[in-house]
Amino acid sequence: MAEAELKDLLVTWVEGWASSRHYPTQSVGSFPAAQLTDRTGDWVAFAAEPSDEDFRRLAEFMSSSRDRILTILTDNHLRFRTLAEQHGLAVLGADQELMVMDFEGKDVEDPWLNDDELKLKTDIEDRAATVTVATDDGELAASGHVAVADGFAVFDRIVTEPKYRRRGLGSFVMRALTAAVSGHGADQGLLIASIDGQHLYHHLGWSDVSGVLMLKNPSNPDGPSLND
Repeated sequence: MAEAELKDLLVTWVEGWASSRHYPTQSVGSFPAAQLTDRTGDWVAFAAEPSDEDFRRLAEFMSSSRDRILTILTDNHLRFRTLAEQHGLAVLGADQELMVMDFEGKDVEDPWLNDDELKLKTDIEDRAATVTVATDDGELAASGHVAVADGFAVFDRIVTEPKYRRRGLGSFVMRALTAAVSGHGADQGLLIASIDGQHLYHHLGWSDVSGVLMLKNPSNPDGPSLND
């Protein structure tokens, strides 16, 4: 994929991801960033295949606060691990993947939940939706979120609770979310998947676009995943 196209996809993903979580956004130079208001309260900046000079500027942004995170879209992890070491940054995570799917010819109708024990609830707010699957007494089985940005449905936090796995609920939630925003002009899907989620999305027809490398300050022992 061309670098310019990858940068455009990243901007779209950040817009949808931040919208679904109600995160404030800003620009760090020419790069998007979102404030993790429900976690550290600090910022995560994003870049796709940045130049060495751009990386230096982003590293300066990182140095201003212990809890900041830098997320790089790249399949050249060695190059950016080396740059990170040179600028005093450490690897937070390297096993996620940006993925895309074309909805043309795909089923976007409301799916049928083939489980009498569970009920589907869909909450739609403007160009975003939340889907939950739960028992009659409120025990959560699965959930997910989606927001439409620039013609893409950006999926986020697709979770099946351990007790309810291997019942097809992950696939069901994805179909329900797609149906919920089908009237908002989204003809493609976009998401960042954990290594576990990648197996499901490959099965559903999603394609890999780019690896994801997350960097942190060494003084910060932990940091959130983009899927938390």
